[in-house]
Amino acid sequence: MWYHKEGEDMTRGWRVALAAVGLAAAGIGPVLAHEGDEGGTVQKVTGEVVDLACYLSEGAAGPGHRECAEKCIRSGLPVGIKSGDQLYVAIGSEHGPANAALAPLAAKQVVAEGVVSERNGVHLIAIQKVTVKE
Repeated sequence: MWYHKEGEDMTRGWRVALAAVGLAAAGIGPVLAHEGDEGGTVQKVTGEVVDLACYLSEGAAGPGHRECAEKCIRSGLPVGIKSGDQLYVAIGSEHGPANAALAPLAAKQVVAEGVVSERNGVHLIAIQKVTVKE
């Protein structure tokens, strides 16, 4: 059981949780991201581009967090799309990162099309196309 001890850095737990999400995405991404694979279906997801580090640790999102989110995404931290109450880890369609494509869209509403999969409660989108929602 994890708990905070006096004098400990409380962000350690968040870093561990974020690392687990990143490893889960990295582990299932290559398995599930093949177009036409039985593990996923091509879908459109509409939502906000978020940097997972700040969103999962602090709930940071929205236009007021745009500059920080863009910086975090550009630096290589995990990126996702928040659609309503659902959070999708975003990767590129060719098993690579989606950071370069999504960083300029940080905190914006987008429509992402790609192979969507879920395993153990983690949702993944292997993005094939993304546009700003009008």
